[in-house]
Amino acid sequence: MSKITVTMKIADIELGAQPLFLAPMEDVTDPSFRYMCKRFGADVVYTEFISSDGLIRDAWKSRAKLNIADYERPVGIQIYGHMIEPMVEAARIAESANPDIIDINFGCPVKKIANRGAGSGMMRDPDLMVEMTRQIVRAVNKPVTVKTRLGWSDEMKNIEEIALRLQDVGIAALTIHGRTRSQMYRGEADWTLIGKIKNDPRITIPIIGNGDVDSAEKCKQMFDRYGVDGVMIGRATYGRPWIFRECKHYLETGEILPQPSVVERVAIAKEHLAKSLEVKGDRVGILEMRRHLTNYFKGLPDFKQTRLKLVTSFDSDEIRSTLDYVAERWGDFDMRNAVPAPLSHDI
Repeated sequence: MSKITVTMKIADIELGAQPLFLAPMEDVTDPSFRYMCKRFGADVVYTEFISSDGLIRDAWKSRAKLNIADYERPVGIQIYGHMIEPMVEAARIAESANPDIIDINFGCPVKKIANRGAGSGMMRDPDLMVEMTRQIVRAVNKPVTVKTRLGWSDEMKNIEEIALRLQDVGIAALTIHGRTRSQMYRGEADWTLIGKIKNDPRITIPIIGNGDVDSAEKCKQMFDRYGVDGVMIGRATYGRPWIFRECKHYLETGEILPQPSVVERVAIAKEHLAKSLEVKGDRVGILEMRRHLTNYFKGLPDFKQTRLKLVTSFDSDEIRSTLDYVAERWGDFDMRNAVPAPLSHDI
């Protein structure tokens, strides 16, 4: 029988029962998207992952990712790198932005990161991984958490040993994605080891499960079957920030909510656009919004020309007018079962 935690805490941060986390995702979890996920019920959100080298070089793109707001709290800043000293310095820089949590990325499987020994590449060197974590924990006052995978490959699933060692050096929580680095995002996530770690009596820190949670039913199943303290949702949030509302409602009532109507999706897209413009300004706000906009309307028939307008215009008023047209033209189209496909690229 799984251990059941009534409420979850990361250090002194109270998160209540069965909290839901937005996974850090490059080019996705920018401030406006985090705002939308928070509005729909995400308990904890994370920035896009930030390069330690970029922070130390004061690269504007990396520094810009430190931009967080009070309405996001609790919010974590995630950093990655393959050398201890730069990672410690990056953690100090991240702490100066006053997040609630510093998270270390030991899970990213992307080749250009993992093959340098960062992200999930660190799982091939547990001693370095643990020592890096130890020094970061000592260097900052904020709680430090870790996100990682089951191991480098099927032959090297070392997460059980790593979980205990990371706990021993002082991390406040551990998120585990149910795949190895070699799997990337192929196949199905295996939560068996995640549940085994959670139910190990030696483990006292919160364990957060991640991988393939793309429905409210699956979210509840992961809590019930594996006893995890929290569930992190990543790729399934893309074009669907309301998945947090779906999950919260189902956990509380057992009722499956229908997908939003076209009219509601238009309202969501307008709110998201307004926040993006507020945070990033007109040009960048529109550019960064394009990747989100059309995903809200996946499944609409004869949408190609309208989609083209949404992703080519640099005029915010024109985009709003196009969204109004979407509500008018497709307002009666039944989207109760139209679920956007989870993000498929490797992030």
